[in-house]
Amino acid sequence: MSTTSGTGANVYFIDPESGSEMARLITQDKLITAAMGGLFSERTDLTSISHILDLACGPGGWTLNVAQAYPHIEVVGVDISQAMIEYAQAQAQVQRLQNVYFQVHNILQPLDFPAASFDLINARLIGFIKPDHWPILLRQCHQLLRSGGVIRLTETETPITTSAALQKMHVCFTRSLKALGQSFSPDGELVGNMPMLGRLLRNAGYQRVQSKAHVIEWSSGTEAHEGFHQNVMIGFKSMQNFIVRAGMASQEELDRLYEQLLLDMQADDFCAVTLLLSVWGEMPAEP
Repeated sequence: MSTTSGTGANVYFIDPESGSEMARLITQDKLITAAMGGLFSERTDLTSISHILDLACGPGGWTLNVAQAYPHIEVVGVDISQAMIEYAQAQAQVQRLQNVYFQVHNILQPLDFPAASFDLINARLIGFIKPDHWPILLRQCHQLLRSGGVIRLTETETPITTSAALQKMHVCFTRSLKALGQSFSPDGELVGNMPMLGRLLRNAGYQRVQSKAHVIEWSSGTEAHEGFHQNVMIGFKSMQNFIVRAGMASQEELDRLYEQLLLDMQADDFCAVTLLLSVWGEMPAEP
């Protein structure tokens, strides 16, 4: 969900303590899990997994769902947002889950867990961190995984839609990421993280790197449309300050784009698809 740079400056493009951002992430988390075909769509055998770490867990949707579905697995979620972690802890208490724990932590700082503590490390949509921070994070995960353990990364790219206003707003956002050094894209037209995930894992020493793609259609009239409509509506309202600060558009330009994209998404002929990519790799097994 959110993190900071090594110097302590927040690189998340929306205030991580925002109530509206929490509501958006709760909805987004459900949409992503459903689109991925469940909590662990890439595997059916969980007998080797007893401890899981969820990085940048936000309000803890995936973390809580895993703890509820698999009471024999201990799950830990970390996030930099105090508000998100307090919400996740409250949800765990309400659901009376004894196998899930949350703590406030910046994932780009040393994680306070013993070496070889986890069988699986999960991270979804953390692609806004700077390119030179990825190797640091993956090396930390390398130390925390047990022999044969798995790290799974899931990232997305800007959606393809029939709304010119929405496409333009996404370009303003991706160019802002590029301008502030938070993108792998060579020109800022895309986020650019998805094609890098496999190489990042291999460079960090992970083996048997595999991937699985998920396509979500959220055109008007589809089951996913309302959830993605709310996600876009809240998200682009909240991130306008980020775009203005990066110098990619004026507030007046963003106001016009925002008004038009809301109209476009409500049209009967609006069409949209979003691509997710999960990439995972294994820690080398000890001899």
